[in-house]
Amino acid sequence: MKRKLFIFILLIAGIWIFLYVNNTWLQTTSYTIQSNRIPKAFDNLTIVQLSDLHDATFGEKQTDLANKVKKLKPDLIFLTGDLVDSNRYNLTNSIHLVEQLVAIADVYYVTGNHEVAVNQVDEIKDALHSLGVKSLTNEAKMITHNGEEISIIGINDPLMNGLGDTETTIGDFMDEALANVPQDTYKLLLSHRPEAFDMYVKKEVDLVFTGHAHGGQFRLPGIGGLVAPGQGWFPAYTAGSHERGITTMLVNRGLGNSLIPFRILNRPEIIIVTLKST
Repeated sequence: MKRKLFIFILLIAGIWIFLYVNNTWLQTTSYTIQSNRIPKAFDNLTIVQLSDLHDATFGEKQTDLANKVKKLKPDLIFLTGDLVDSNRYNLTNSIHLVEQLVAIADVYYVTGNHEVAVNQVDEIKDALHSLGVKSLTNEAKMITHNGEEISIIGINDPLMNGLGDTETTIGDFMDEALANVPQDTYKLLLSHRPEAFDMYVKKEVDLVFTGHAHGGQFRLPGIGGLVAPGQGWFPAYTAGSHERGITTMLVNRGLGNSLIPFRILNRPEIIIVTLKST
């Protein structure tokens, strides 16, 4: 009896450790993006992308996560939506992180579906703006260095436009954002939704930063993510780099969880990208 109890306790402890590691041990994924469309002035530009925090906590007042980002020494930081969670809205928890990020580099932000669902988009954007975050609402910012330019484009989550067709809505948002961007400019896009990859390719965006899929929540060896919002079972876009034409889309596995409280074989992810002019 004691032996069985001991084995049971070991089993429970093992499961707890496994889940703890899978949901709190931050992983950094690095990408090098090479293109002859990247201006020489932006060679070696580094970008950290964070996505889908969902009010998760990494250290007291998010210091573990912020320190991880600081060690990467990024030139820019992109936040691609779901900074909060509509099921347990706690903006202060997210602001603790952002307060530290803005001291590291310029921060750019776009909404996710949870900001829209909680019906606090204006409150969230105002709080971020007060900290110096550049919130992009279907618009582009031109970044100039040594006489050369790239564009950083950000679009709203399509839920802002109701429950219509996601890809069509994203296409309309992109048309608005790209209206004044020269065609030959290297374009970085912040968009929450990876399932609109076909539209990003159609609009000839160079590099897209997305999230939303949570890595498929449970990742199966040799298969990938199990399920993702907007894509269903065994989705195509849950993690990694996807290329077609001149477009590369990066799918961030995200940091937190929402309706499903656990990740399996899917640690919270920080992405760092280095641009290389060829």
